[in-house]
Amino acid sequence: MNLDNRQFESLVLDSNRYLHKSIGSSSLSAIHAKTVLVAGGGGFIGGHLVGSLLKSGHEVRCVDIKPMGEWYQTFDRAENVSADLQDYYNCEAACQDVSTVYNLAADMGGMGFIENNKALCMLSVLINTHLLMASKKTSVDKFFFASSACVYNADKQESPDVIPLKESDAYPAMPEDGYGWEKLFSERMCRHFEEDFGIQTRVARFHNVYGPNGTWHGGREKAPAAICRKVLEAIESGSNEIEIWGDGNQTRSFTYISDCLYGIERLMESNFSNPINLGSSELTTINGLVDIVEEIAGVKLKREYNLSAPKGVNGRNSDNELIQRTLDWAPSIALKEGMRKTFDWIKQEFTLQNSKAQMV
Repeated sequence: MNLDNRQFESLVLDSNRYLHKSIGSSSLSAIHAKTVLVAGGGGFIGGHLVGSLLKSGHEVRCVDIKPMGEWYQTFDRAENVSADLQDYYNCEAACQDVSTVYNLAADMGGMGFIENNKALCMLSVLINTHLLMASKKTSVDKFFFASSACVYNADKQESPDVIPLKESDAYPAMPEDGYGWEKLFSERMCRHFEEDFGIQTRVARFHNVYGPNGTWHGGREKAPAAICRKVLEAIESGSNEIEIWGDGNQTRSFTYISDCLYGIERLMESNFSNPINLGSSELTTINGLVDIVEEIAGVKLKREYNLSAPKGVNGRNSDNELIQRTLDWAPSIALKEGMRKTFDWIKQEFTLQNSKAQMV
């Protein structure tokens, strides 16, 4: 359903009538105790999180700005609403009768989008600010914020031979312009809402989460999906060439979606409230990532390097000492394993898209 702000507010604020109609009065109190809000639930990570929470027995309210036909995943058992959470009234409505908020909503994408849409990325600060305000008003118990490795000081990421980034390396502050500043500011908002108002907050700094059921074309895709698509395009066209942004020597670590979900669960069950890295420590170059996808696809392509394209920092990796010590766990899915699953899914979508295009 697509609702304007006031319609959505009216629907959810009258929650007793709405939930009684949906599930019956006998189970109302039990449902309230378990209801969680996933903001940005129509997105890549958010969609996977909704599925995981439903599987764990939670009642889930899923809100995303996109029309539901554009959501990456939808679940009939969730309460699905299309609404703009930059608007405070929508946030207040969404938080009614909710015990836990997961905020994964943001206007973002891969490096090409981030570098060319700094103002849009900064405006996401309204979502987290208004969700925190609404959580305070509606007595939400626990609040999760999806931050990013883009908060880290750029001076510590100048070399491909990067020293893994510890949580303390976010200060003194010099994050990715636009997107990184929004994430760092929102982290501080979470901290101070916990200090001043008692909302339990949890903050995870994601390191390049990837996997099936995500963006793989259109300009917002990240490197793993973009490289899968480019390899498939090179095979389809017969060009046997692939364009790589930058010189290919920039280093990154990439986190498979199942590791991300399990890390969120472990963090939410813990008493740890400071920002924490949630990322694989398996470092690779972009050239190395192309090598992996070529091996999966069974091809070897000529590489053309676009040195004027957005490429981000030269090196970034996750130091996992804190998460291992605090949660007794760290991401462990090998990059080759995760990329094979991702490539297989994108190949299916790529083939389906081409089939539809040929039918037009």
